[in-house]
Amino acid sequence: MRIHYLQHVPFESLGNIAKWAEERGHSVTGTHLYNDILFPEYSDFDLLIVLGGPMGVNDESEYSWLVDEKRFISGAVHSRKHVLGICLGAQLIAEVIGGKVELNAYKEIGWHPVRLTEMARLSDYFRSFPEEFIPFHWHGETFQLPEQAVHMAYSRACANQAYVYEDHVVGLQFHLEFSEDSVHQIMKYCSHELVEDLYIQQPHQLTGKNKLLNRSVILLYSLLDAMQHDWEYRSYQHHTETG
Repeated sequence: MRIHYLQHVPFESLGNIAKWAEERGHSVTGTHLYNDILFPEYSDFDLLIVLGGPMGVNDESEYSWLVDEKRFISGAVHSRKHVLGICLGAQLIAEVIGGKVELNAYKEIGWHPVRLTEMARLSDYFRSFPEEFIPFHWHGETFQLPEQAVHMAYSRACANQAYVYEDHVVGLQFHLEFSEDSVHQIMKYCSHELVEDLYIQQPHQLTGKNKLLNRSVILLYSLLDAMQHDWEYRSYQHHTETG
């Protein structure tokens, strides 16, 4: 499988997704939007991953490349590419499929529990997830979803934590891909957000969480394996129908 990713800032990278891709033998290319806005042809990749970042989806006056990025993401979705959006990435996808992105009632930073909806049990992507798990969060905005998107998960601080759209697009508000280094990197560049608030943990609560990181890796691999299997099945179907 050919993977292409969109990265918004140097300190929010693929993280453990890169390890999964290497272990599974997939090729990986990327567009670093802070350096360039050169997007590949849709025929050049099978899975698009849209990563996180500290900017908002509506910050087009400051980050003009957001306009081109949204257009590219929309094209990937409508070309029926498999697409995974994480944090800002999930918000960008939500907007281009007809949802709305706005400030959440609370900023949610740190290790906070997420629970699955009943619909998640019917999803190939989430059915192997536990009913509740504790991923890493760092966000202040949230997405409202169009009717066609299926709500998959929620937390106390944020009602919309995950969704599936048309069986080939997945959005996650939380970070399963983060490693210990990822946590340190985002703390380094976004430490000004670590104020006292109901759902904002402090630096000593964010690092050294090896058990939670390891569980996140297991869930990440489960999700990515499910997306890979779905891509393989659809590719086989297409081959048998056309060949």
